[in-house]
Amino acid sequence: MSPARISATRNPLRDPRDKRLPRIAGPCSLVLFGVTGDLARKKLLPAIYDLANRGLLPPGFSLVGFARRDWQDQDFGKVVYDAVREHARTPFREEVWQALAEGFRFVPGVFDDDAAFDLLAETVRTLDAERGTGGNHAFYLSIPPAFFATVCEQLQRSGLTEGEGESWRRVVIEKPFGHDLESAQELNAIVESVFPADSIFRIDHYLGKETVQNLLALRFANQLFEPVWNSHYVDHVQITMAEDIGIGGRAGYYDEVGAARDVIQNHLLQLLALTAMEEPTSFTAESLRAEKEKVLAAVRLPDDLGRHTARGQYAKGWQGGEQVVGYRDEDGVAPGSTTETYAAMRLDIDTRRWAGVPFYLRTGKRLGKRVTEIAVVFKRAPHLPFGDTETEELGQNAVVIRVQPDEGITMRFGAKVPGNQMEVRDVTMDFGYGRSFTEVSPEAYERLILDVLLGDPPLFPRHEEVELSWKILDPVERYWARAESIDTYPAGTWGPDSAETMMERDGREWRMP
Repeated sequence: MSPARISATRNPLRDPRDKRLPRIAGPCSLVLFGVTGDLARKKLLPAIYDLANRGLLPPGFSLVGFARRDWQDQDFGKVVYDAVREHARTPFREEVWQALAEGFRFVPGVFDDDAAFDLLAETVRTLDAERGTGGNHAFYLSIPPAFFATVCEQLQRSGLTEGEGESWRRVVIEKPFGHDLESAQELNAIVESVFPADSIFRIDHYLGKETVQNLLALRFANQLFEPVWNSHYVDHVQITMAEDIGIGGRAGYYDEVGAARDVIQNHLLQLLALTAMEEPTSFTAESLRAEKEKVLAAVRLPDDLGRHTARGQYAKGWQGGEQVVGYRDEDGVAPGSTTETYAAMRLDIDTRRWAGVPFYLRTGKRLGKRVTEIAVVFKRAPHLPFGDTETEELGQNAVVIRVQPDEGITMRFGAKVPGNQMEVRDVTMDFGYGRSFTEVSPEAYERLILDVLLGDPPLFPRHEEVELSWKILDPVERYWARAESIDTYPAGTWGPDSAETMMERDGREWRMP
């Protein structure tokens, strides 16, 4: 075997037979609106560097920043450099940085400034000529939704939305996708009037997390789980996203939105759809979306929203050994605000697979710990030939998919305690990504940005899913809006008493993560 052949065989980047062959983006640029925001600094800019460091960006890849700053290209480069050094996942390598930095450009301006967008169009054309980006450009709108219409209209006016020949133009939109169903439909109409539907990428970063994607592998690559993944065996499902932090500096945004709109409408309903959907015919975008949409369309709200929903607002308390203020005492929060920082609800899915199985969703700020998980809790065995004292600690079997922070899967089942007697106790069997694989999982934004540049949309919800999610949540929001007060819970606890009461009415209780 020739040395060249040996080298190709050993290098998965070169051997076409190796199934681990990474997908490398073709010639392109990314235009980033909102480069001065926290999302860009902490997530987007480091993710771009990490992709370059992993060899997944083309040699001529270019990054264009757009913001209301009096910067030159080198000033923008310093902003990117600081973000990379502070937040990048992969080690810093000077040669990678220098190659990436050659493609940095900055355009100063505001969103309603025609001249700024004309300069942006000229910058993009120059990149095509000098960097070989081939007319392929993605526009990332990391900006408040109120500015989407203006930016889209400016992109269209300046000729930036139309590529030539085989080249492409794409737009990336960050959540929230509207404030309710009506605003989501208006937003969708604006964006689709400028970009084709298959060129619009709605980012839900939770769908880029390794464990969320592993949920599909768990269900459909293993005969072990799918036969019991239904109402014959499952008692209920709990989907939790708990945060141990407050709102930080996001009061202006959060006080207008609240926990349900911020998390349940997008993240948790997407997790519900992936947990409950039928097996797709393939993992193409069309097949995955079709099955998720069927689930969301079959979701039924409880008849009595007062009994089967709960909301609350964190009060002062202790967290991490420090005393923290309540929500109403946070800087920027309106006095007497009734915005919820905790939201929980029961949903049912009217399909043959899930008839009679409640799905409980909850999310909150200032809770006991940071955790996101999907817990599929199974029914108790119909007959236990053990005495009461032998099974005193025996609970229900469960499969728990941990999305963050300790990504993995836990199975809970009963096992005999060592000894002379038949005593059964709950035990867990645990799979953790960090312990089972030598590869470090990429950040969600790495996967999602790369998918945008590749034009690979399976992980991105279409507007049908967004609108179905708002149809589920809007009646709950209208019901809550009629309340004149809101329950509270001490910071560092697991939510208001009303959430526990909601579960008790169904003869169940929340898991302690």
